[in-house]
Amino acid sequence: MADKPTDAKQTPSQTVGPFFALGLTPREDGYEYPGIAGSSTVTADTEGERIRVSGRVLDGDGAPIDDALIEAWQANAHGRYRHPDDMGDDRPLDPAFNGFARAGTGVAPDHSFTLHTIRPGSTGDGQAPHLVLVVFMRGGLNHLYTRVYFDDEAAANAADPV
Repeated sequence: MADKPTDAKQTPSQTVGPFFALGLTPREDGYEYPGIAGSSTVTADTEGERIRVSGRVLDGDGAPIDDALIEAWQANAHGRYRHPDDMGDDRPLDPAFNGFARAGTGVAPDHSFTLHTIRPGSTGDGQAPHLVLVVFMRGGLNHLYTRVYFDDEAAANAADPV
């Protein structure tokens, strides 16, 4: 066994990011090749009520983050996820809806993001209709998860076990 150098040191830690548009949101940032997701979950044939989710990611001082990445995961208008574990029961799978979108905060001058999607249906397991948003950003060692609920679903929101 070789001797360890006496001046060996642990690699210093680094923050997460920045997230490069080239690999994560190429179409949004003007690159001419497809990524795995864009800022829209819908096509012309997608079933359901179209909605737009917009916002900004702010740091602790209230300044906008210019290189955050927001991912959205959600069920379709019938409450079914495009995932092998969601067997659907009587909830149909919409082939024109993928349930996943990704947008960055580096394109708009105010560093906002916009996702184009549909209003999700109830998943049938007691959960209120919702979107799951995941925020990735420089300095965030863990992703931030949150849910977007709908204010006109008061009874479903109050009964949601999550």
